Parts: sequence; C-alpha cells; structure tokens
Amino acid sequence: MCGIAGWYRRGNRNVDQSMIKAQCNTIVHRGPDDEGILIDGDLGMGMRRLSIVDLAGGHQPIESPDRRHVIVFNGEIYNHLDLRTELEARGHAFTTRSDTETILSAYREWGDAAWARLEGMFAVAIWDRRERRLTLARDPIGIKPLYLTEQDGGLAFASELPALEVLPGHRFDVSPRAVHDFFSFGHIRTPRSIYAQVRSLRPGYFLTLGPDGEAVETSYWSPQYRQGEQRSEQEWIETFRERWLKTVEQHMLSDVEVGAFLSGGIDSAAVVAAMSKLGGPPVRTFTIGFPVERFNEAPAAESVAKHLGCRHATRIIDLKLARDILPDVQRCYGEPFADPSAVPTWYVSQVAREQVKVALSGDGGDELFMGYKRHRTERKIGRMNPVARRLAQTVAGWPSTPIKALNPALHRVQKALGSAGLPDGVSRFFARTQITSPAMRARVYDPAFLQTVEGSHPFEQLRDEYFPDPAETISRDPLEQFVHADLALNLPSAMLTKVDRASMAHSLEVRVPMLGPSFVNWALSVPTEMKMRGTVGKYVVKQAIAPWLPEGFINRPKRGFAIPLQDWFAGDFGGFAQELWQTSSFRHAGFLSQSGVDTVFEEHRTAKRDHGRFLYALTIFCLWWDGHQAR
Repeated sequence: MCGIAGWYRRGNRNVDQSMIKAQCNTIVHRGPDDEGILIDGDLGMGMRRLSIVDLAGGHQPIESPDRRHVIVFNGEIYNHLDLRTELEARGHAFTTRSDTETILSAYREWGDAAWARLEGMFAVAIWDRRERRLTLARDPIGIKPLYLTEQDGGLAFASELPALEVLPGHRFDVSPRAVHDFFSFGHIRTPRSIYAQVRSLRPGYFLTLGPDGEAVETSYWSPQYRQGEQRSEQEWIETFRERWLKTVEQHMLSDVEVGAFLSGGIDSAAVVAAMSKLGGPPVRTFTIGFPVERFNEAPAAESVAKHLGCRHATRIIDLKLARDILPDVQRCYGEPFADPSAVPTWYVSQVAREQVKVALSGDGGDELFMGYKRHRTERKIGRMNPVARRLAQTVAGWPSTPIKALNPALHRVQKALGSAGLPDGVSRFFARTQITSPAMRARVYDPAFLQTVEGSHPFEQLRDEYFPDPAETISRDPLEQFVHADLALNLPSAMLTKVDRASMAHSLEVRVPMLGPSFVNWALSVPTEMKMRGTVGKYVVKQAIAPWLPEGFINRPKRGFAIPLQDWFAGDFGGFAQELWQTSSFRHAGFLSQSGVDTVFEEHRTAKRDHGRFLYALTIFCLWWDGHQAR
C-alpha cells in the first residue's frame, strides 16, 4: 500500500527530480516507510510506501529484468501468488516476494488483459522505456484513487489532488459543475474533481499515452447482472459462506497483523466472524461510539467482539472535540467531501493505527446485497400503479404542518415518495441520494449559478449522462437499475473515497473483502429474492452469518455509521457553522444566495425544518474554500 504520483511532460521536456520529490512529499502519510523515484527524460514518477507485504524487498519503482518496463503501484493484489506460479511456468523469474513485481510480469505476459486477472485493489503506473508509453490502470470498483490532469501537452497523475497542485505551470480552477455535484450529493461524482482541469481515472479502466497523440481510456470491466445457477435457498446460503470465507482469507494476506473495523452492523460483523472462523490469534477490532444513545453502536459491536473472543477497543467521540478536528478531517480529502460519517471513520482509523497497519472493513455489502432503506423504498415505488404514484407525488408536495414535532416524520416520508413520478430506477437513484432537493437548491443557489447548472429535469439528465438507456444496458428491473447505480457510481465517489482518505491520513491500509472482483461477479449473479426478502435486505448474508453471531443480532435495525447532525447543529456547532459562513470568502463567490442560506440557518435553529445535511456540506465547503484561497 502506498501513494503514487508522476508527470509525463512529453515533447522531450525533462522532468526534474525535485518536481516528483515535491509530489511525494504531499503523500508521505500514504507511505511513511519508504520512497522511490524514477526519472527518464520527460517522464518522472514516484511512490511513498506503507510496507505490508515483503517488508524488506518490496521497494519501488521495480524494473523488469531487461529494464524496459518500470512500475509504481498503490494497493494490494490478493491472488498474486497464484499468478506468480502461472508466470513462473511461463518462464518469468522473480527477485522479490512483492505483488508489485507480479503485476509487472503479468503485464509483460498478457498486456492490458492482465488488469482483469488481478484480484485486489490497485492504482498502477507502468512506463515503457522503449516505446515511451505510459499506462495507468485502476481497480474495477474504484477502491484506490487515481487523479489525472492533462495540461500543456503532458499528463500528470497522483493518488491525491495535492500531489498535482505542486507541479509548476498547471492551473486548478474550481469547476461550477463540481460545486453543483457537491451541494446536490455531498461529494463530487467520479470522474469529476473539484477542479475543471482534473478528473479521476474511472474504475475498471486503463489509460495509455505515448509520445504523440491523445490519451486513450479503455474499459476492461463493468458490473453486469447475469442469471446465476438454479439453486435452493440453502444452497445459496452455503455458497455465500464458502465464497465469503475464501475472499476474507485472501484479504488477510499480509506480513503484518491484520485487524478489523467493527461498527455494530451486519457487514463488519460478517468480516470479523469470518476472520475468527479462519483461525489464528484473536482478531483486533475497533469501534467508535457516541454519547447520544440512539446513534451509539458501540454496545452492539462490543457484544459481537465478546462473542467472537476479539481483542476489542472502543473510543467514544466527544462531539465538541469532533468539531475541533473537522478541519483536519476535511483537509485529508483534498477537495470538499461532506459525508458526516467521515468523522467517525477518521477516528476509528486513528484508533486502529495505534495497534495495526492493516484493517478489514465491511464496505460494499449494502450495494451488492440491497441493504439500504432506499433499496426497499425503490422496490415499493417500482411496484406502484399509476394511481398510487400520483397519490405519492401529492403527499410529497404537502407543506410542513404547524405541529413541529410531526414535521421530521413527514419530511422523511416526502423524501421517499418524491421520486415516485420518475420513469426508471436510475433517475430515482439520483433523487434518493441527493442531500438537497431541486426546490432547496432553487432557494440557496445564486439565481445565475442555478441557471447554468440545473435544468428542468435534473434526474433524467443525470441518468442520460451516466447510464443512458438503463433498461438495455443494465436491467429491465428498476430495482437492479437503482442498485447498479449505487455500486458503479455512489460506491467509488462516496463510500470508498471516504474510507481511503480517512484511513490513509493515519497511514492505515483498509481492505474491503466484499469488493474482491471475483466475489462481486458472483454477487451480481445472486437472484434478487435472495438479496431482498420482503422488507429484509441482505437476506442471504444475514442467513449465512447468523450462526456465527450472538442470537438475535441479525435482526437489529440498521443505524449506519453517522453522527447526530440535528443535535450537533442545534447546539454550539450551529453557531460555529454560521459564523464560518458569514466570514468565509465563499459567501461572496457567486455560487450561493446569501439571504437564502441565512434563512436556512434560521429555519434549522427554530426547528422548522432539519437542514443538517446541507449545513454540514456548507461548513465543509467553507473550510475547503478558505484553505484553497489561502494557498
């Protein structure tokens, strides 16, 4: 695990080593154990290493025996020993035990067909000295980040945005479309970044760039639903157990101790239970809790840890201290990122790193096995008849009631029903994952900005941009369309971004067994009725792991890894956020309406409406904006 960066200037314009050194200096936290740099005329690339596998021999860059190819790599390849055996039979020799060397040999043997054969998470750069060609590749799901910018005839790449910003002669202008993304969804949707000149390499893609011509991006994998074998319910459950234990075992490959996050939910419990079933010393597990009971998952996590005999650590977050570390949390993302669960993720990574360098996480289970409440809502909406849809839209348009205590429940119902009139699962996905409605954005956006970024049918426009003709390209089942968008777009843009940056800020490698490529491909073949049974999501997961966990654990209501935003903003934090907005230069940047935002603060303060998600996003953006302007 590490961070990588580089610059292919092209045109015989030499890259100075100090430029690549400056890039590496911005990502030391991703790899505090080692550094390596390659300079070859107009190409320079470097890495910072967190030593996990082959501690002594895994130094990068690694060259091929004939010195033609050179690689830097961020990630872990869990099937690299199997690939190495196959490659040795084909005549390849190895001088290290590193998965980095295995990737390089696989590329030399199979070319770009190698990417689909890798089981793991990765962002890779390979330089071909003879052809003067750079190849970049990113893992199928987008677990590991890889940003790109093409300026002045060259291409620069990096694991994080700050490693691009240090390069001379590059522009980084805030993208209005990215600002719109952020205030619509709380994050910037891949492949965009906050900067107009920077994008991310899309998950499941590789890019090639030679000394002449344009960079070419090619897809080597995308999620595809397919009909699985005919099996009984018990056979699906047993197959899940078998495949789950195998993928968890793969993800435990390491020369250092591996721990696990344990949130109190189904997916993290499934990870820890499988680790315990595989044997070895007691698993080190880590949990974050809150002093607010309805948000506190710590007791449930502790019950699982005790049942499985884990060495467990819990830390309760003081919300006042959480406010103080918010600038540090935001800074580790390099661009605005407003998922409130980034705060507990940052803390649990800090706690875990005190004891281990690697931790497993349960991320991806909801996206693969229909575990979110929004998936249950989509199933209900997808089955509505036209009369029911019209009634749902009518309820969604009702105003708030004079009885303030009733409004939170009404607003939740309205959000669920507001997408009923949209034509397909993908459009409803965009409607259900927004943190602000079109009506809210009309209130808080500057009118000129609103006109440039939002049309009259925003959700259908997003569908056409990302997933045109979903019935043909994804599935005729609206629920599968919805979940596909969650997996292909929300997971890399939000969940995986959150975990990668928060964990690497503490030099902690986090692995996600649910998202091993083979496991994902199998999960996409599991029939819907084994994923969602009535109103129960992740049905096959729960049935498979129930015997491993405390009695009744799988029937606990899902809470999520969140912070109590409404309480937070109703207290001192609300005053902190409002003062930040009033003093930030972002207030005058022309994106938001000053009076509109001031009114939102007042509505939240008086409990007329809960605007916690928007106000948190606003706070995060002001922190980022003021830091960006100060540079």
